[in-house]
Amino acid sequence: MTDEEFLRALECGELAEAEFGHTAHVRAAYLCLRQGDFAVALGRMRAAIRSHAGRLGKVDRYHETITVAYLALIQQHICQRGDGGGWPGFARENPELFQPELLLHFYPRAQLQSELARQVFLLPCPAVPRGGGCA
Repeated sequence: MTDEEFLRALECGELAEAEFGHTAHVRAAYLCLRQGDFAVALGRMRAAIRSHAGRLGKVDRYHETITVAYLALIQQHICQRGDGGGWPGFARENPELFQPELLLHFYPRAQLQSELARQVFLLPCPAVPRGGGCA
């Protein structure tokens, strides 16, 4: 499936649940970032993920902090390392983006698992916050 077909299938609701795992999320974010600035890409990703989850009857699957944090990481990789000449090259040159627990390098597990993190974007919190200010 070409990049254009993949994004169209995702945004039009034609992508099967099994075709939208973590790697596909990273691919969609990468493609959205290549087509627009961060804010535009974030809006597209939010809409696509929420719509996809809604069609599956799993609206509770959307997670704002994970979505924004991954999009920021992917944008940073594109800016620092280049776009790889396309999705296959970018994926090959950035294998760390596919590590299942990558965000745990930045966020405590409890913070990522919080309901607040699911609803709004949270900045990473130190593992032992002073005054208990983080979720």
